[in-house]
Amino acid sequence: MGYLYRKESDGDIRILLYGHYRIAYLIKSSKRIDILGVFHGSLDIDRFLL
Repeated sequence: MGYLYRKESDGDIRILLYGHYRIAYLIKSSKRIDILGVFHGSLDIDRFLL
């Protein structure tokens, strides 16, 4: 679900679009997902997801 934003050494960062917001999450395994943040669509999330 969501689109692939970038691959990291500990998993894939994906973005789910919800209205005017983007929900960033990290898939670490098939049983563990970490929510990285909820961002307004106009924000540059590269500043927050290093």
